[in-house]
Amino acid sequence: MDQYSKKGYLNSEFRLFHLTDQETQEVDYHYHDFDKITIFIKGSVTYTIEGKSYELRPYDIVLVRHGDIHRLTVDNSKVYERIIVYISPNFMNAYKTDSYDLSCCFQKALQEESNVLRIPSLEKSSLFRSITRLEQSFADDGYAADLYRQVLFLEFMVHLNRAARKNRLEFIDTDNCNAKIVDILRYINDHLTGDLGIDTLAGKFYISKYYMMRRFKQETGYTLGQYISQKRLLFAKELISSGVPASQVCFDCGFRDYSTFSRAYRKAFGKSVRDTLNQSL
Repeated sequence: MDQYSKKGYLNSEFRLFHLTDQETQEVDYHYHDFDKITIFIKGSVTYTIEGKSYELRPYDIVLVRHGDIHRLTVDNSKVYERIIVYISPNFMNAYKTDSYDLSCCFQKALQEESNVLRIPSLEKSSLFRSITRLEQSFADDGYAADLYRQVLFLEFMVHLNRAARKNRLEFIDTDNCNAKIVDILRYINDHLTGDLGIDTLAGKFYISKYYMMRRFKQETGYTLGQYISQKRLLFAKELISSGVPASQVCFDCGFRDYSTFSRAYRKAFGKSVRDTLNQSL
């Protein structure tokens, strides 16, 4: 595979689903260009996000930021039930003020280097109660049911951010990862505009470049070069959307000439750099 695939195209600012499956197809590594929240209800599921694997427990909350490379493994001998929310940055920004920001939970998860939040005591948690109300709302087909679910989701987000800010949630650490590869992944994402050559990375982490490339593919499913290219293209898209000149973005993101960058961009996103620029105007 030449690149990661994008899944779950979002055609509105916000989408909310309640899904129950007896058989779930294996989902390969992919990414979204929107943020995603999964409230795990039941089943046997392992989520792998940016090199770390998490075995979920009921009512764990999984935060996947846009651009995070991830996949899930499901034991189909058990029913898999979850609530999934797709959220565009515009949706979060619409509720942002000087005194609060509903995306704080994503920022806190990034600081804690964990994508899974766990409620320590369900029976005492106002967050758990808000999840229960949201879960029950899917059986409600009364007047303005969709709007009511959106209101309950906003209530959930308020409780989630309160709990995260006051450390009432456990940000799950996991030993189910290769620490060296996780360090390399972190370094790549922090230095997308810098030198990320194979020799440079191997020297930085005191590791054989052949061993590093082999282990990276084993842990992530993709080559080191594919991962770096995809992350740089995702970063380039963000920069272009924010108004940075495409010619500057091209070289900042490690491409040696604009034509190569333009072809890679179109292949990754199915549209040209110009189309992205026009959409942001």
